[in-house]
This record gives sequence, C-alpha cells and structure tokens, in this order.
Amino acid sequence: MIAANLTSVANHLWQSTLFAAAAGFLSLALRKQRAQVRYGLWLAASVKFLIPFALLVSMGNQFEWRTASVTQSRLPAAMEEISQPFANSGPASLVAMPPSANWVSAVLFAIWVCGFAVVVFSWWSRWRDIRAAVRAAVPLPLSSIPIRAISSPVPLEPGVFGILRPVLLLPDGILERLTPAQLEAVLEHELCHVRRRDNLAAAVHMSVAAVFWFHPLVWWIGSRLMEERERACDEEVLRHAAEPEVYAEGILNVCKFYLASPLRSVSGITGSNLTKRIEEIMTRRALYNLSLGKKLLLAVAATVAIGIPIAIGILNAPGVRAQSAVPPFTFEVASIKPSNGGDHRLIRFVPGGGVQMTGMTLKFLIAFAYDVQDFQISSGPGWINSDRFDIVAKSERGSSESAPDDFNKMTNEQAKTVQEQMRQKLQALLAGRFQLTLHHETKQQPVYALAIGKNGSKLQESHSKQDARHMMMGRGNFDGEGVPLEMLTSALSRQLGRPVLDRTGLKGNFDFKLQWTPDPGQSAGQFAGPPPPGAEAPPPPDPNGPSIFTAIQEQLGLRLESQKGPVDLIVIDRVEKPSEN
Repeated sequence: MIAANLTSVANHLWQSTLFAAAAGFLSLALRKQRAQVRYGLWLAASVKFLIPFALLVSMGNQFEWRTASVTQSRLPAAMEEISQPFANSGPASLVAMPPSANWVSAVLFAIWVCGFAVVVFSWWSRWRDIRAAVRAAVPLPLSSIPIRAISSPVPLEPGVFGILRPVLLLPDGILERLTPAQLEAVLEHELCHVRRRDNLAAAVHMSVAAVFWFHPLVWWIGSRLMEERERACDEEVLRHAAEPEVYAEGILNVCKFYLASPLRSVSGITGSNLTKRIEEIMTRRALYNLSLGKKLLLAVAATVAIGIPIAIGILNAPGVRAQSAVPPFTFEVASIKPSNGGDHRLIRFVPGGGVQMTGMTLKFLIAFAYDVQDFQISSGPGWINSDRFDIVAKSERGSSESAPDDFNKMTNEQAKTVQEQMRQKLQALLAGRFQLTLHHETKQQPVYALAIGKNGSKLQESHSKQDARHMMMGRGNFDGEGVPLEMLTSALSRQLGRPVLDRTGLKGNFDFKLQWTPDPGQSAGQFAGPPPPGAEAPPPPDPNGPSIFTAIQEQLGLRLESQKGPVDLIVIDRVEKPSEN
C-alpha cells in the first residue's frame, strides 16, 4: 500500500510538472497575444494538479476496443513510460515495502498535514479580516454598476469580494480621491474581474496551493495567474476607450493611500507587478489576435493532453485483454465435456501442441491460462469452482515442433515455451467456448514476506545444471533441486492461499527439502511439476511434524512475516457454461 501510494503521488507530481512546463512554453510562444490566452494556459496548469492522468485513463477503460485483432500501439506504451517514470519495479503482487517504511510514510504525512494546516489557517485568517470589513461596510449609491457596492472604514484597496454573490468593496473616501474618469476606469477594472469569474479561479488555485504547498511550481503558477489576470483586465479597460494616462493615474492614486489586498481570492486593482503594469498601460503595446496556426497549436496541445490518456485507457480496456486480443497460438480442435472422474485431475501434453485435461474446474483453467493463483481470481458464479470438465484439444505443430514430445525430456527453455504457448491457446479457448471476459484490479490484501531468519539461511546453493532444475510438491513436502527462490515463493503462495513475497535478497539456485504437517484442507497447490526420471516419491507427512511456518524456520532458516500489500486480481466479468461437443 505504501509503495503504491508513494508511486502514484510521485507520478502525479511528475505529470503535473510536465504539463506546467508545456504550458510555460506555450505561454512564451504566445507572449504577443492577449493576456487572457496565457491566463487560460496557467489556469489549466493549476487545475491539472487536481486531475490525475489516471482519471482520464480510467475514463478510457470504460470503452471496449472491438476489432477482431488488436496490436499494442507503441505510442500509448511510450506515453505511459514517459508519464509514469516511477512505476513499480515488478508486478503489483510482488511489490512490498519493509516495515520501516511505515514510519517514513507516517512522518511524511504528518509534515504534509502541518503544511496544509498552516496554509489553510493563513488564508482563513485573511478571509476573516475581509469578512469583518464587509460586515462593517455601508451601501454606496452606485447605480451605474450591476453589483452591490459598499464602503468600509478598513483601509483596503478597491476589490471584489465573494464568488456566488460578489460585492464591490470600496474604502471610505475613495470617491473623493479619484476624479470621475479615474473612478470609472477603476470600476471597469473591477467589473472585468466579475465578468471573468476571477475570484472562482483564484479560489481553485488556492485549493491547489493548499494541497500541494510543498511544490514550488504551484506558487510560481499562482504568481503567473495574478500577473496575467491583472494584465487581462487592464487590456479590457483600455479596449473600452479609457485613456491610458487617466487609468494609470487612477491606479497610482489608489496605491498612494491604501494597502494592497491581504487575500488573493479578492480581485483588486493593485495586484501584480505595478511598475511593469503602468509601463504597459502607458505604452499601450500592440496586441495580436490568435492566428490560425496558433489556434491549431492550442487545439493540438489540448487534444494531446486529454486525448492520449483516454486513448491509453481505451487500448488497455478490460475487454481487450480478456477477449478481443487474439493470442497468436490457438487450438485447431477442442472437445469439452462434463467430467466423470471425480476429484482426480490430470494434465497431459500430447505431441503436436495438444493437451488432454481430466477433472478440471474452470477456476483451475483460468489460473493456469493466466498464470495466477486461485486466490487471485475474483467474482464469477459458484459452478466455476465445482463443475469439472474433460478437455481434449489438438493443434497443428507450431513453434513447439522442435521440442521433444515427452515433457520430462524437455529443457527448461523448451518447457517454458510449451507452457506459454499452452496458456495462450487456453486463453483463446476460454474466451471462445466459455465466453470468458475479465479485467485486472489491484487491491490491498494480506500477504506473506519471506525473509532470512535470525540465525541465517540454511539453503544450500545448487551445483546442478540449469536444465536439471525441478521441484517435487506433495502433501506436506517440497523437494527442490536447482530451484530459484521465485519458484519456492510461488509454491508457498499456492500452499498458503496468499501471495508470498521474496524479501531475502538471496540470488541463485538452491537445493532444499521442506517437510511439515499440513493443516486439514491444505493441498500441494495447483500444479505439481513431474518428478525427474528415477526420482522417488516423497514420503507421507509426519502427523506429529511441525507446521509449515515452523518448518520454514527450522529447515530453511527463513521466516514468513504477515503484512499487507497490493495484490493483482483477475475479476470475472462474464462466463457461460460451454455446450458439449
């Protein structure tokens, strides 16, 4: 959970920073256009901090790509790699953090809460001061403006207060200190803020700054927003035939006698860089409307920012992975019938890439086809774990033709190739005959971490050839030769019904014997690999022997620690019983 959360936050910050950088480059390219365009870019960069790309990707996941054959696009894959540089180093079910990370996470969260509280309290205290000034104010008879105007004894600059029902807050005596022309220009500036809903936009960015107070770029975006906001209003006032000299003098007269607004969500007359604003007002620099090329540039940028995450979600929609993407290997002929073999299960690979299965439940078949454990399969009707089927499937010889027909005589690489092709064929069979559709989800569930015991590991490094690697699994015993720890953790996962994560740090292949007394209901797991030629069957479990947890400590020098972590689950969306043939 810790790793997943920290990774998600890091990816979101990186994506938002990248988005803000793109907005900065666009703003630079549009520096000669009206300030309203650049203001919109910076506001979009601010809002992006509240909208993770994952939300847009999830929107795309709601659509299903229904073409007969789907090939993975390189563009979405590259986009995912760029936008998520802090991806986990392995599958979700194999990711875990050491217990000390809990303290690190708690400290980081405490620091964030403190910063958030300081920012919110600072703005709340300023808002309270403005609110007190509004309550102490009296109405002003300014019938020429469409909002209510009030006069306050508190020495504040003229500004618009409120979002839903804005009021124009003027300090006492402002009407006497400005000429009628200056007052008209100042009022036009404030009404421009009202028409543009600037207080609402400022409140949105205040929320962003409160949540992401630790990110310097958020505060820099805030200063750009204020600068372009005031510049946009200045341009609007001058466009309505106000004289630059009169308007500039009005701003300076306000600044001579009154303080700047103490709250950024109050749109005032004196915000931004005053000297630069006066220079721009007096020079009345030439402004250009957006050309067709720059309009297309903005349209393409918006399409890329919104469209590509949605496209990634569409191309990775659940239906694609489960049904639409046709595996490159399929069975030519398959017969599926209800099984009469009781609880007996048998898998036999037949020459030519075929397979014969007896007494198989659908849940077992899904687990084998998608290389997961029983406990990673969620939903579905009850019969998927009770009804059993006999399957005989044949296919033409494909890439496995060069492999020996006897599975026991295959090398490790040949066996892996055959199993991978068989999984792809079974996926196609399940989709076609059982109408199976599914999707993946990641949830926090109990896991075990396999760590080195306090007295050190007792595993013996193997000197067998790589092709001699095998592991015999029986009820209450594992016998491994030349086995990497990933095979041991996989077998333990099936035995314990819970993911087992390798936290030992041990590399290489090992020889070991593990014997314990299984609890009632425990089995050897889903798949027990065939023993090597000449190997003896493992002895039956000792009824007075140790539990599997004690056996791991005493016989392997390892220990199992109960934790919680993200587990990749397969969720069944639809499945039907096949017709007999």
